[in-house]
Amino acid sequence: MPKVETSLRKKIITVPDVIYKASGILLMRRRIKSLIFTTDISIMRNHNGNALMVVYPFTPELVITQAAISVANVPVFAGVGGGTTTGKRSIGIAFQAELMGAAAVVVNSPTPNSVIKSMSQTVDIPVVATVASFYDDIAGKAEAGASILNISGARETPALVKRVREIVGPDYPIIATGGPTDESILLTIQAGANAITFTPPTTAEIFAESMIKYRNDSERKARAADFE
Repeated sequence: MPKVETSLRKKIITVPDVIYKASGILLMRRRIKSLIFTTDISIMRNHNGNALMVVYPFTPELVITQAAISVANVPVFAGVGGGTTTGKRSIGIAFQAELMGAAAVVVNSPTPNSVIKSMSQTVDIPVVATVASFYDDIAGKAEAGASILNISGARETPALVKRVREIVGPDYPIIATGGPTDESILLTIQAGANAITFTPPTTAEIFAESMIKYRNDSERKARAADFE
């Protein structure tokens, strides 16, 4: 495949090639196979994923959603609560996120089915409901109006995806965390996930690699100068 890059923008977060084995989910006629899980705006601008999964372990704030949407060049799946923040507040945040341009809203696993139902009736974008355990009410979330299920089961994710697929059938959209290796991602896809959430290295980790290179380059130049 022909490849076009520029010297300044060729260093980006690249999702593992194995993710392309997923079928993908057609969201407003756009195929999504990979979602980058991040709240770092610099990573939001430097990746080749198909979408962003912007969820975080704090109460959701529209200023964060707005910031993500303003810098993103792909669809944003915006977290709107579900644990500590729920009920009318989550529904209101979801509605505002839609008006700001979010492609979908994501609720965490504790979200009551009644909230999922009210939210899905309020917004005109998909409600993504997270499943974190075999003990979650999987069928109930789907029946309440969740358009997509987001599976986050840590090392049990492939088995949990398989169970969810058995419950919701072959055509229901499933996103899942893929794990740290190509093998774990492939297992998750084979279990029935249509799209994979990829957790990139942090900017600190990426910067550390760059700094090692810069130090080594500096040392080589200094040693070379000594021999001149």
